[in-house]
Amino acid sequence: MDNFRNMALPSTSLLLIVLQMCALAWQAWAQVDLRMEDTVEVYMDDSAEIPCLYTFTQAPMMVMVQWFVRERDGVRVRISYSDLTMQKVDENTTYSERISVRSNSDGETLTIQDVKLSDEREFFCQVSGFSAGSDERRTLLKVFDPPEPPAIEGALSGVSVSGESTAKIASCETRDGYPKPNITWYRDHIPIHPANGLVNVVTLVTRESSGLYTVQSDLHYKVTKEDKDAHFSCEVSYFVPGAVRTSESKGVNITVYYPTSSVEMWKESPKGLVKEGDTVEIHCQGDGNPPAPIIFNREQSDVELDSNEGLLVLKEVSRVDSGVYECHALDLDAVNNDEVLDTLQLIVHYLDPAVVVPKDSEVMLKGESLTATCNALSSLETSTVWFKKGLEVGRGHIMQLQDATFDTAGRYDCEVTVPSLPGLLTSGSVHIIVQGAPQIKDADRDFEVMEKVGAWVNLTCEVRGYPRPAITWSITGSQSQSWREIDKKETEDRIHSVVTLKVTTDTVAICNSTNDFGIETKIYNIKSIPFLQTPTARKTSVDNSGVIIVVIIVSILLLAILGSVFYFLYKKGKLLCGRSGKQEIINAYSTKEKTNKDNIVVEMKAKKTEESVLLKGVNGEKKPPNDQHPEFINGGLL
Repeated sequence: MDNFRNMALPSTSLLLIVLQMCALAWQAWAQVDLRMEDTVEVYMDDSAEIPCLYTFTQAPMMVMVQWFVRERDGVRVRISYSDLTMQKVDENTTYSERISVRSNSDGETLTIQDVKLSDEREFFCQVSGFSAGSDERRTLLKVFDPPEPPAIEGALSGVSVSGESTAKIASCETRDGYPKPNITWYRDHIPIHPANGLVNVVTLVTRESSGLYTVQSDLHYKVTKEDKDAHFSCEVSYFVPGAVRTSESKGVNITVYYPTSSVEMWKESPKGLVKEGDTVEIHCQGDGNPPAPIIFNREQSDVELDSNEGLLVLKEVSRVDSGVYECHALDLDAVNNDEVLDTLQLIVHYLDPAVVVPKDSEVMLKGESLTATCNALSSLETSTVWFKKGLEVGRGHIMQLQDATFDTAGRYDCEVTVPSLPGLLTSGSVHIIVQGAPQIKDADRDFEVMEKVGAWVNLTCEVRGYPRPAITWSITGSQSQSWREIDKKETEDRIHSVVTLKVTTDTVAICNSTNDFGIETKIYNIKSIPFLQTPTARKTSVDNSGVIIVVIIVSILLLAILGSVFYFLYKKGKLLCGRSGKQEIINAYSTKEKTNKDNIVVEMKAKKTEESVLLKGVNGEKKPPNDQHPEFINGGLL
């Protein structure tokens, strides 16, 4: 029996070898193609989908798919199982309530709900088609949570440039991010890189109990004066699914303490030129921080001027305040403290009182000429204008008065100004007196006045002259008690007199004016009109006389025309003779003047004999034209 067994063993081993070789050959021919992504990235609290795709080279009789997860201790735990008959999620695992598996024609997809940081691990998909082949692949699930925006805080106290090492000038922090974010520092948007002795960045990373990271970065920096206006900021870079994002903080300015290297001095007010009486404000400021105390003094003088925090006030300055002023910064940290100063040249402009020549007043004779000057000493160019009674009469500091008259007399004011500096003004005056004989207004005219008896007449006499003339009135013709002076006005070189006079007869009134230089008179001739009637009756009489004159003129014209007609008829031989002819003439004339007709008829009757003679003469020989019908001419026909 033992021999038999020993003889059978070789046969069994051979069979196994043959079976193994057949299995290997089958496996080489029957294979499964399994595909999974190396990593799947997802935001925390989102859902993650992990696909597992497979194909077989030979159709399997049955396919079994299992999902596994690797725990923190390295042990693999199955979380899902499926085959042709069933699909289930394994119970009592950390994923029992949060996963689901969806099958499709080319594989399965594992979905994980509400992803946590603890889900960042490897997930395995194992596919078995038994004789058709089997395989396993894995996917690493990566979880992301963006951090909060960075918060930056600058140094609360100033940083001095005199420090020998770097000083903490700012701190930047970002919280609750995953994976760990990074912080980069910037100065005016230019990255700051660590440099020995100049820049040092200290980073503190904290892993919170939630698994999120908090990163704090402190910037240690050796400041210089140029950093006083610089802005420092930090930038956080962090990972998100498929990308890297950044978030920049606001910029902060650091208070930098540095010594004074220069000072600046300027005049704040008044703007422009300075004149006497102004209040001058001079400022001085150094470029150090904190500002160094400032002192003022005059050039080449050690006397400190009274000032307050870099402000020097000079009240009601005068020309003696002109000069060079200095300001110094008292900064003990300055390298060359004695050389930190600035200077300012102050010029106080002035205008002295005007000097007028001749002074106060000047007496001149009529016809003379005078030169007056008005000057004022000034530090700037001046302009002079002359006025009389508020009206401009000349420009320039010299005024010429030619051929003086009484109108030349009066007060002349000169005004001196500085065109380049309004507010500087001075003035002076001179009083011109013109001497001469009296000059009566309208003395060269004849004044003849006609006025009725009993009326009052006002007579005026206005005289100019210097010394002021005296006026006397001389009245001849009227009674002396019939006139009186009713108004009299006097000025320095003028007198005005008005007298009222009652007309009683023809009168001569004489105004006599005299002074040391002569005499002049003015004569009024007053013709008296007798009083005949009342003003109303006089007016009616004047009106009637006018009507009578018009009637007389018209009658004369008519008689002239009628005489011309008679003469014309006579020349033509058409004038009738005898009584009947003469009667016709008389009748024709009576149509124009009935009264004359009656008179002619009466005259003819009274002088019948004479009429016969006249008629005979008419019917007889011709008489010369001058001898014909004289009675008609005398009767007023011609």
